[in-house]
Amino acid sequence: MTKRQKKTIGVVVGIVVAAVVAWLALRPAKKDDIMLEIAVAERMTVRNSVTATGTVEPVTEVEVGTQVSGIIDKLYVDYNDVVKAGQLIAEMDKVTLEAELQSSQADLASSKTEYEYRLKEYTRTKTLYEKDLVSDSEYDQALYMYETALNTYLRNQADIVRVRQNLEYATITSPIDGVVISRAVEEGQTVAAGFETPTLFTIANDLTQMQVIADVDEADIGQVADGQRVDFTVDTYPDDIFTGTVKQVRLEATTESSVVTYEVVITAYNPDLKLKPGLTANVTIYTFEQDDVLTVPTKALRYVPDAELLAEIGLTLEPDTAPAVSGTRKVWVKNDSTLTVRNVRCGVASGDRTAVLEGLSDNEEVVVGLTAVRQPAAAQSAERSPFMPTPPGGNNKK
Repeated sequence: MTKRQKKTIGVVVGIVVAAVVAWLALRPAKKDDIMLEIAVAERMTVRNSVTATGTVEPVTEVEVGTQVSGIIDKLYVDYNDVVKAGQLIAEMDKVTLEAELQSSQADLASSKTEYEYRLKEYTRTKTLYEKDLVSDSEYDQALYMYETALNTYLRNQADIVRVRQNLEYATITSPIDGVVISRAVEEGQTVAAGFETPTLFTIANDLTQMQVIADVDEADIGQVADGQRVDFTVDTYPDDIFTGTVKQVRLEATTESSVVTYEVVITAYNPDLKLKPGLTANVTIYTFEQDDVLTVPTKALRYVPDAELLAEIGLTLEPDTAPAVSGTRKVWVKNDSTLTVRNVRCGVASGDRTAVLEGLSDNEEVVVGLTAVRQPAAAQSAERSPFMPTPPGGNNKK
């Protein structure tokens, strides 16, 4: 190929490129079609909820301990055993306590004898003193010995009551009807009750009646009230939904890592005994529920019409001459090709819909917004530049 031919080809390619650039720059801008997005005012169930996590616990749980120190002699119950109130569940070694009782009984008998002797002596001395037959010092001595003996006798009476009570404490019985869910000791183990009562057993009253202690965030606690319906699940039964009711909203706040929560007590009926103490519950508290409520999409309450855009798609916008009413919001209702404004009074919002208390009727169409609809691919390909090559697979004329 000669230099002249190369130069000619270069000029032709430059002209084609310049023509394509000019066509792309000067062609009229293509507008997407505009479509009115509408929704129907319809009735549905409106509900709001608060989520939290909690722990499944027995309604009544008693820790059984001992007030005396000693060795655990016998255990009569184990984990999961059903017990009755007053049933013997453990005994401690009583040898030392029985010896203390015998010693206290002997001290009591001795002090009683001493007291009776000093009483008689004081009575005689008092009679003689009244007749001036004994001195003041003898009378005072007799009175002193009598009162000392009386005090010793009274102290020994109190001591024997305490020793007998300790001996009774060595026989441990269940305070309630229930199920043993924890046993903290073994036979032969020594327990010391010096500063606090050691726990031997934990007994739950009735496992068919459980409760969930849920930690609700401070941002949500204001919506929670007694009597609200609750659904919750536990990880061990992911497909089961358990139901309950808010029983109590506790006022004491708990702060952990700068997060403030409040405890909410939720009743949990457990007839199948699926719920076990200590399970983690994922709780949903329904703070508001109302059936058969007229609702519209929340976006409809925020829509502001554009008369020019609406005119392009053949819709007429009636002037908004309605005066503003306190406590109401505006929605635009579609009647054939006309949009009319309405003042509506709204209720609670649930998800993406808001309850309408007045101002609308069932099945009326409200405007939600405008949607741009792109042209089909075929229409776009029809506007391709005549200078552009046909894509692979196109219908090239031979």
